[in-house]
Amino acid sequence: MSFADALAGAGAKPAGKRPYFLEPQVERVLAITMAMAQELAVARQRADTLERLLLAKGVLTPGEIDAFVPDRAASAERQMWNQEFIARILRIVQQENEAAIGGGSDVASGEVGEELAQEG
Repeated sequence: MSFADALAGAGAKPAGKRPYFLEPQVERVLAITMAMAQELAVARQRADTLERLLLAKGVLTPGEIDAFVPDRAASAERQMWNQEFIARILRIVQQENEAAIGGGSDVASGEVGEELAQEG
């Protein structure tokens, strides 16, 4: 599996019910927090790389990034990205809502094991 394939599948919902090790509300907050931390870490590394490369090549001067004011088109693109970002962060809430609306047909793996044990 390529790195691109792994990234494409990162948002996919696994089969069955989500396993919870803590209270569901705590798990939800933890999942959201960890998703945000991961997004922030990647963004920070990329921004740092770009700034270092641009400064080293003399394309930017120190402080130029902080002084930048985006135009209308850039602001619109940033706003769209922010909406997509929030959707990724709140993915767990969306999946739980979809499961609740869908009638909760997902089955936890433990339930399948118990059912098979009773049949045997």
